[in-house]
Amino acid sequence: MDLSRLIELVTEEVLAATRAPAGPRRCGCHAVLSECCPDHVAGVLRAGASRLGLHATGGPAGEVAAMIDHTLLKPEATRSEIEQLCQEARDFRFATVCVNPAWVAIAAASLRGSGVGICSVVGFPLGATTPDVKQYETRRSNYDGATEIDMVVNIGALKSGDLRLAERDIEAVTLPCRDCGVISKVIIEAALLTDDEKVSACTLAKAAGADFVKTSTGFARGGATAADVALMRRVVGADMGVKAAGGVRDYAALQQMVAAGASRVGASAGVRIIREASGGPTAAAPGAY
Repeated sequence: MDLSRLIELVTEEVLAATRAPAGPRRCGCHAVLSECCPDHVAGVLRAGASRLGLHATGGPAGEVAAMIDHTLLKPEATRSEIEQLCQEARDFRFATVCVNPAWVAIAAASLRGSGVGICSVVGFPLGATTPDVKQYETRRSNYDGATEIDMVVNIGALKSGDLRLAERDIEAVTLPCRDCGVISKVIIEAALLTDDEKVSACTLAKAAGADFVKTSTGFARGGATAADVALMRRVVGADMGVKAAGGVRDYAALQQMVAAGASRVGASAGVRIIREASGGPTAAAPGAY
């Protein structure tokens, strides 16, 4: 993409995001939240929307599990802990397990035939490696059996205003993912960015053909917030995924993120969340983030 056009796109998204209404509004005809108004919804559908994001009031535990990447990314994780993670993913039917690249082959073998995906991370957790290194890491994880890749964008490039480098960084991962039919997610590490930088990061991810944008690694000074999720959803629209991660430790937090626009949640407390969703006993996962 031409650099001047890229800058125009980012500027348009920044202006659109800053013009967005600050809080929920109610329509006069039905006395409900405006986005739930039957007339409003009908108009949105006629305009071509393929999906509507409405407030989550709960649902069957199986539907909740299908939104969760069951995560274990701490550096001291052992093989037995990874195997336990995979068994829990089988039992509770999580969307994926999310593990570091060294464990991808083992997780893939453990979950073969289960329907649970294998998510791995690239450039994690700093995002400070070069695009060619991230591309090799992506290809290797895909070869080992990954079905989804969560890459950390070059945060320093974003904060320096080097949009071209940040775009190349993302494309280094999204291109090999498309070649292999693997889902790509771009971690923008929202806690380290201004709102304008968040908009830029999401716009670049969308332009590069990523499937999702993701709030956080869980290793920075802050994790997912509903405000960040809502901003990211406004920028990427309805047809791109938004993943909330970092600090989602219970069912109430998950509901908050879904209400803000998240379509996937990364959590190491997935078992606790599902038990809460189904009304069962809970226990905090060790090392949850």
